[in-house]
Amino acid sequence: MTGSNKLTKRDYTKTTLRAYFLQNGFNYSNYQGLGYALVLYPALKKLYGDNPERLAKELNDNCEFYNTNPNFLPFITSIHLAMADSGMEYEEIRGIKMALMGPLAGIGDSLSQFCIAPLFSTIFASLAMDGIAIAPLLFLLFENITLLTIKLITGAYGRKLGTSMIDKLSEKMGVISDAASMIGVTVIAGLAATFVKMKVAITFAAGEAVEGVTQSTVNLQAMLDKVAPALLPVLYTVLMYYLIKKKGMTTYKLVLITVVLGIALSFFGILA
Repeated sequence: MTGSNKLTKRDYTKTTLRAYFLQNGFNYSNYQGLGYALVLYPALKKLYGDNPERLAKELNDNCEFYNTNPNFLPFITSIHLAMADSGMEYEEIRGIKMALMGPLAGIGDSLSQFCIAPLFSTIFASLAMDGIAIAPLLFLLFENITLLTIKLITGAYGRKLGTSMIDKLSEKMGVISDAASMIGVTVIAGLAATFVKMKVAITFAAGEAVEGVTQSTVNLQAMLDKVAPALLPVLYTVLMYYLIKKKGMTTYKLVLITVVLGIALSFFGILA
């Protein structure tokens, strides 16, 4: 690993301000992936501009699925760039990049949507009701200044943390990346079991009906829950992963397949 140290404080600040572009390429295939690559583009061009093939590869790698809060994105991109500037390959950076995605999405959404926005809207709505016509403009001004400040602070801290982390832990970065990848896989597995809902509606009679005795029925879903809870959601998630990685299917096709299967299996009483 050899450091290039091509990036300056100005490059990090520029990337921080480009966090506003994160949602520009949003789609249901890779969510913010295109936006993430767009945010990093000037810095990556400075790092790899003398090698067009390497630059194209870096941009393509960074177009993969991503989804986090734009206001905390600079923390991630600054660490990303500090690692890249030190000579690390994307495979080493990716684990930390992905591990930070989920936690910062939750923190950023909670802070911006459920703390800052309600606070300022309450204050300036009261001023507007008191007849201060400029109150809505002041709301927009204070809201955006606060969010910009968060971007700049997290971006600067991410650069500082990324640089110091590389200097102190460069020999153990592979272990750290592996650990971060394991955390990411654990989170995805938890999401699959929690948010993917599949229940078997099939029941069948157990034994023969006897006069005066109600015939018992067996619920297949209840049996599955006792043996392996959330087994079907996990298996379906694995199937989706297989179709994407091995068969090259797009997310749009998978959504269509899921809708058709859901309707058909529900119609025939296989799924609840």
